[in-house]
Amino acid sequence: MRITLASLVVALFVVACGPSGRDDGSGGGGDDGPPPGCVGLECQVVNCAKKGLPPTSISGTVYAPNGTLALYGATVYVPNVDPGPFEETVSCSRCNDQLPGDPVVQAVSDTAGKFTLTDMPTGKDVPLFITIGKWRRKVTIPDVIPCQDNPLPNTITSLPKNKTEGDIPKIAVATGSCDALECLIRKLGVSDSEFTTDSGSGRIHLYASIGANKLQNNQMFTPAATLWGNVNKMKNYDLMMFSCECSPQADQKPQAYMDNLKQYADLGGRVFLSHYHSVWVEGEAGVPTHAPAVWPEVATCSTDNYDTGTGIIDQVNNPKGSAFATWMTNVQGSATPGTIVINESRQSCSAVDPARAERWVFMPLAGTEYPQNFQFTTPNEAPKDDRCGKVVFSDMHVASGSTSSSSTGFPGGCSAGALSAQEKALAFMFFDVASCVGTIL
Repeated sequence: MRITLASLVVALFVVACGPSGRDDGSGGGGDDGPPPGCVGLECQVVNCAKKGLPPTSISGTVYAPNGTLALYGATVYVPNVDPGPFEETVSCSRCNDQLPGDPVVQAVSDTAGKFTLTDMPTGKDVPLFITIGKWRRKVTIPDVIPCQDNPLPNTITSLPKNKTEGDIPKIAVATGSCDALECLIRKLGVSDSEFTTDSGSGRIHLYASIGANKLQNNQMFTPAATLWGNVNKMKNYDLMMFSCECSPQADQKPQAYMDNLKQYADLGGRVFLSHYHSVWVEGEAGVPTHAPAVWPEVATCSTDNYDTGTGIIDQVNNPKGSAFATWMTNVQGSATPGTIVINESRQSCSAVDPARAERWVFMPLAGTEYPQNFQFTTPNEAPKDDRCGKVVFSDMHVASGSTSSSSTGFPGGCSAGALSAQEKALAFMFFDVASCVGTIL
C-alpha cells in the first residue's frame, strides 16, 4: 500500500477546526525530482531548503463576501483531488473529520484574517479552497513561483457572494419586526439574488413571522410555522435564523415545534436565535414541558430587562474568547479591547451553565452578568466528541437602522450603512456557527 504524506498531519493552529496540513519538514521533492511515492500535486512541492532558499508560500487575507470584513477561522487549503460537492441536506460536521480532497497543505486564518501556506505545490493553475463550514470558494492560482512568497490579491480571497463564486450554505431566515437578521446577511455581502422564497433558487430562504412577509416584487414568503412544523423541511437547511418577534409568541410554538428544532440541531443543524426566541431554550413560563428536552438546562432565561451599555467579551470561560476579543479590535469593533458598546441590548438570560455552553459576551448590571451571546453544541446531553450541531442565542439586536416590516418588501428595510460594533460581533458568531463541531465547543 502506498504511504503518502497524509499520515504526517500536524496542527498549524491550536484553534484550527479540522486536521492540519501535511508538512514533515522535508520541504518536498528536492533537487533530484519528486519524492518516492508522491501523487499529484505532492510531486510539485520543491525542497527550497536544499537550495538555501526560503520555502514556497502563498499568503493573503480571508474576507466576508463583502470583501471588507476580515474573517478569523477560515480554512485555506490545496486539495490533491477534487473535493466534490457538499451534501444538500443537514449533515454532521466534526472538526476531527478529514477535509475533503486529501489536502496537500493547509492553514487557518488568524485574528486579522491573514493566512500563509508554506511548502506549496509550484507550477501553473494550482487550486486553492477557502472554506468555513459549507461556505467555500475555489481559486485557481495561475502560477506559483517556487522558493518565494506568492501574495494573493484581496479580490479573490473573500467568501462567495453568490453561487457563481462558490458554495453558500442553505439558510432559512424567519423574519421578526424587532430585528432584521436578513439584513445582516445582506450587509455581509451576499447578493440580493440569493434571497428568495422557499420555492426560489436562492441560498437564503425568507419565511414570514412577525416581520417582513414579501419581496419587493410582492412575492409572498411562506409562514415560518410551515418550517417549524415540519422537521423534514428543516433538514433542507444548513442554518436556520430566527429574528426577534417583539414578544415570545410561545403559543405559536407548540411542543411539537420544539421537538422538531431539537431533532434538527441534533442531526447537525445550526440555529441562530435572537432575543425573544429564547423561548426555544427556556420554554414557556409555567409550562415546564413546553421546551426542547435538555435545552432549558443550558441557561437560566427568565428575565426581560432592557438596557444599553458596555458588553464584556468572556476571555476566561470561552476557549475562543481571546481570539474573538482580538478580532473585534482588529476590525474596529472594540474601541477598548475586550469590550463592545451595545445598543438595543436585552437581558433575557441571567446565567449559562459553563459545562453545557460557551458564554461569548456578557453585560454586568446590578451585580448580575447577563449573557448577551452564548452557544452550545448538540445533542447537548451526548459526550462532546459525539455532538454534531450548534445553537447560538443572542440578545444583541441588529442596531444600525435596518427594519423588518410587513409594509415593506425585502430588502427595502435594510440599511446600507457600515456594520455596527454589535453587527461585527454577530458576524463573528454567524460564521463561527457555520464551522465544524469539535471538543472545543
